[in-house]
Amino acid sequence: MANQDTTKKKVISSLIWKFFERIGYQGVNFIVQIVLARLLLPEDYGIISLLIVFVNIANAMIQNGFNTALIQKKEVDEIDISSAFFVTLVLSIFLYVVLYLSAPAISDFYRMPKMIPVLRVLALLLPLGAVNSIQIAILSRNLQFYKLLISNMSAVICSGTSGIILAYMGAGVWALVVQQLFFNLISCIVLWFVVKWRPSLRFSIQSIKTLFSFGWKMLVSRLINLIYGDIYSLVIGRVFSANALGYYNRGKQFSYTIIMSIDGAIQSVMLPAYSREQENKKILKSMTRRSIVTSSYVVFPVMMGLGVVAGPLVSLLLTDKWLGCVPFLQINCFIYALYPIHSANLQVICAMGKSEVYLKLEVIKKILGVAIMICTLPFGIYWFTFGGVITGLLSTVINAFPNIEYLDYSIAEQWKDIFPSFILSIVMGAIVYPIQFLPINNLFILFIQIIVGVIIYVGASAVFRFECFYYLKNTILDMIRGKKKI
Repeated sequence: MANQDTTKKKVISSLIWKFFERIGYQGVNFIVQIVLARLLLPEDYGIISLLIVFVNIANAMIQNGFNTALIQKKEVDEIDISSAFFVTLVLSIFLYVVLYLSAPAISDFYRMPKMIPVLRVLALLLPLGAVNSIQIAILSRNLQFYKLLISNMSAVICSGTSGIILAYMGAGVWALVVQQLFFNLISCIVLWFVVKWRPSLRFSIQSIKTLFSFGWKMLVSRLINLIYGDIYSLVIGRVFSANALGYYNRGKQFSYTIIMSIDGAIQSVMLPAYSREQENKKILKSMTRRSIVTSSYVVFPVMMGLGVVAGPLVSLLLTDKWLGCVPFLQINCFIYALYPIHSANLQVICAMGKSEVYLKLEVIKKILGVAIMICTLPFGIYWFTFGGVITGLLSTVINAFPNIEYLDYSIAEQWKDIFPSFILSIVMGAIVYPIQFLPINNLFILFIQIIVGVIIYVGASAVFRFECFYYLKNTILDMIRGKKKI
């Protein structure tokens, strides 16, 4: 019992630091992106959105195999870490050369000659990502998320400042390139000082085989997931226009920023936490249930609220030239609202070492998703994007299915757990939405909508005695009392 209490305290402490890191990073980055969006054109974002697809796919091959295996493995030693480091570094250099040589072909396909130098510079993210992936794996294993807070906050402030200065000077798309490179470079440098580990000249084929036996399935799963997600950008950029792609990605970024701050923080901590209890299914079920209920309780109203205030928010923050992104923002709010269910189920499957099941789930979902894409594309860009909502709903069932056996946690139980938060969020959204039609300026409309939404959601949670509301309230009060005692 004492061991469980210690684990719970460590997980909660790690969650706090991860929330600070995610909210701090995403908050500063959000402000930076607002300033950049005012200075740059949708076309600039369209170009970078196309190229980052290729860089992200290459980066996934570097970061999502051995990195995840190092976090999931019960015991690792110096040989494991150093071996993984050298393999990922060599792979990153090889992939950089591939992208460098492929730049002209990619540029010809999209009929944009200016892409060639941009891609060749942007691809320098790959070797930086190789170094970062090992450092982050070490910190994640040890639940030392406060060190990630230091590195990411330093990096986002410095890189954001450089990007804004260049955008103001008229650098266009290069402002976005430099911003991304500076972020990874500064993060690497800071982590070099805060992480005590240094690569040693030790290498083991056996270590690589052991890590690869788990990691390759996670890598393939991640690649499938990434390529599938980027198909939207590739198709929109090719079939429609760079402007349309700029609107799509700008709308997507609002909801993505929030989901990474909330659910992303929770699941980043839960993977190493699940892994520590991977042999105790009773505890795993309890942790998974708590993760789904808590993150859904927070994410549902935030996504619903963001969707209903989208128009006034975009007009106020990005100016009317970006109003074309509002429909995409609203559609992505529905898609990302389901993420707590996806991520909690997938993370516990990963933590139990069931990487082959994880891979099968990704293949099934992506085949389904591509079929929905093909069916919706002829109806235009909005139906094409809305297909992601249909895929997301079906994927909640697919992701939850293995845990009926592994955790005795049925799909019906999961939906029953999140249903109160889901219904209350819809009611809140229905009441808040009409406020935008008041004859006042956007700033006051947003202020009123947010205040009314919070009062309705929190007030109803207290009146109807939502278990999750009191759990969060008591957890926060316990933390405050604990700090006072110290």
